[in-house]
Amino acid sequence: MPPGETPPGESSTGSGAGPYRPLTRGWGMGPLVLICLVALTCALFFLAYAVVLDL
Repeated sequence: MPPGETPPGESSTGSGAGPYRPLTRGWGMGPLVLICLVALTCALFFLAYAVVLDL
């Protein structure tokens, strides 16, 4: 390397990321059903709360 030239910041001998592996599965049905049930329960609770407050 000639004097006055900036050396490279990192070595470029490896990629560091590893090989690409596509995802084999997404979310299972269990967690999705559970999240939907919790959201529906919360929505029904707030709907009932709004109806009770309106009386």
